[in-house]
Amino acid sequence: MRQIERQRRHLNEVFQKVRALSWDAELQSHWARYLCVLVSGFIETSVRAIYLQYAEKKSDPYVASYVESQLSRFQNPRMERIIQLASAFNPRWGNELRTSVADELKDAVDSIVILRNKIAHGESVGVTYTRILEYYQKANKVIDLLIKQCHLPVL
Repeated sequence: MRQIERQRRHLNEVFQKVRALSWDAELQSHWARYLCVLVSGFIETSVRAIYLQYAEKKSDPYVASYVESQLSRFQNPRMERIIQLASAFNPRWGNELRTSVADELKDAVDSIVILRNKIAHGESVGVTYTRILEYYQKANKVIDLLIKQCHLPVL
């Protein structure tokens, strides 16, 4: 969980620095794209870290090692993929995510990944700092829910 905490702290600092650039909308827009890539990476690595820590806490080291190797393939963390992964650990978790996570949270996570893929492939995206900040805050709620489901220490 330290990794997640470290990444959150770093992202929060970058968001604060970009907010200070409010006088230059074009520059802030470029930073918003960079933040989108960082937030997408944050979701991906956080999901991996949460389920790996769960496996390490609940299973034999050999099983945890296998889980780690499988999690290394987890990419493009859209909500449906996160739900499928949660279901692989515990079907109840997947059902809870499917029914309890508000559509706006699902849409935020999916939008981050879609935007990140477009940015990575050189497509033009009209994303603002305010929108990415909103998506980041909603993605954090999803991460916190996963932590809670796995009975890990809350950040």
